[in-house]
Amino acid sequence: MLQRRRVSRDTVHHPVFARFYARCCGPAADERAGVAALRKQLLTGSMGRVIEVGAGSGLNFAHYPRTVSEVVAIEPEATLRAAARKAAAHAGVPVDLVPGVAEALPVKSEAFDAAVASLVLCSVRDVRRSLAELRRVLRPGGELRFFEHGRAAGRGLAAAQWSLDRTVWPLLMGGCHTWRDPLAEIRAAGFEVVHARRLRVPERGPTLPTSPVVMGMARRPIDD
Repeated sequence: MLQRRRVSRDTVHHPVFARFYARCCGPAADERAGVAALRKQLLTGSMGRVIEVGAGSGLNFAHYPRTVSEVVAIEPEATLRAAARKAAAHAGVPVDLVPGVAEALPVKSEAFDAAVASLVLCSVRDVRRSLAELRRVLRPGGELRFFEHGRAAGRGLAAAQWSLDRTVWPLLMGGCHTWRDPLAEIRAAGFEVVHARRLRVPERGPTLPTSPVVMGMARRPIDD
């Protein structure tokens, strides 16, 4: 059940980036970059009640399988939340869109069978607190499905990511940080990583600071 705490709708406010993302990074762009197929892979097999943090414009909604009974989608940015409402109206599963931030999820503990973090841990203000919240709201044994870009394995690109993160990239890209290590953070938060694989997105073409990606599934320990 949702806890309808008072949450400012402007807790996260990136109006220029949000308008750009909503208009230019839609389903067609997802298909061209091969991201739509990865979203489908990420969500295949998910079941029951799901919480998705940083739902953005709702690009995941079309890929949830019918085995999901409900998606509670958390999105703090007002412009993206408005776009996500339109996507939710066409989803094949019920989607409840809620304002809020990953660091303080407005839901009860152990209320969900699965959680989804998709291209969001790069932009949260506090990664560790966000993951602690995801662990809190998952039932013991619940799944965390993650699809995140992060730190490159090669020194050259990693150095470029480090430099960009400390200069213009977060300012231009809605708070995004490319040098973070999401897989290490997930493990440090106490999740048991079941499987993970590293990818390059897009698979072909120039390498971007956001190209190194990790996708997989972890669980909250049953004896937690």
